[in-house]
Amino acid sequence: MRSERTLVIVDGANVVGSVPDGWWRDRRGAAERLRDFLVPFAAAGLPGHPGPVELVLVVEGAARGVASVPGVRVESAPGSGDDLIVELVAAEAARSAGHGCVVVTADRELRQRVEAYGTQCAGPRAVRPLPPSRTD
Repeated sequence: MRSERTLVIVDGANVVGSVPDGWWRDRRGAAERLRDFLVPFAAAGLPGHPGPVELVLVVEGAARGVASVPGVRVESAPGSGDDLIVELVAAEAARSAGHGCVVVTADRELRQRVEAYGTQCAGPRAVRPLPPSRTD
């Protein structure tokens, strides 16, 4: 049985883009808000993955350079965020046979790429609230 924390890798661009809250006007700010929103998950964990977990937020493009905070390590992709996520998953799989790794994304192609390493996937709703419903 593995005693280490579950590694949770969050596809920042995909998760930010899952909520139409104007993120496209300030991609870096949106990534920082997501990072800050993720902090409690480091201790609490995700559904099916009790905490504490090791959280890594992968950012790309205009969101590069967002700083890490206690509980959330931020990795800036030099190119494609998906490629960096696959690299991180591959390194974790080599270290731990893929046990205890979860990628949070809705990107089907990325899911296929990381599942090839035995990694589990969760959708953005695992870490993002749904937008408020309009009842008017």
